Amino acid sequence: MSSRVILGEVTGVFGVRGWIKLRSHTRPAEGLLDYPHWVIRERRWTVAEGRLHGHSLVARLEGLEGREAAAALMQAAIEVERSELPPAGPDRYYWADLIGCQVVNESGTVLGTVQSLVENGAQDVMVVRGDRERLIPFVAGPIVKSVRLEQRTIAVDWEPEY
Repeated sequence: MSSRVILGEVTGVFGVRGWIKLRSHTRPAEGLLDYPHWVIRERRWTVAEGRLHGHSLVARLEGLEGREAAAALMQAAIEVERSELPPAGPDRYYWADLIGCQVVNESGTVLGTVQSLVENGAQDVMVVRGDRERLIPFVAGPIVKSVRLEQRTIAVDWEPEY
């Protein structure tokens, strides 16, 4: 596993003094601001301040001055050192840890590998690629039967035809 986890991305600039707009992958979204240090484009930044602004997050990073400098970070991932993350807890997982896991159904059929996860409003959904792409809801119990991070496998109740 990587020593860093992506927790968001830079989506725009805010004002003329180097503030950036953010998309957070944390729940709640402002949880991203709980981490004082971010890595963006391989540079370590210290978060000077940040806040919710409407439906977005905005932040100011120490040493980032001016609109042009902020614009240079557009579309960049916001990473945090894994060591700064709290433990996920029992039966809870960081998405970054699920990516690359092999997905197998209860009959032993390999459905593919988790490429990414997305939210659809009702639940999280695994994007699984194998012989074709499958969208499998990440719902513990009825669909996701077990997650074994050490073996990099996820067992699901999901038929290949779905």
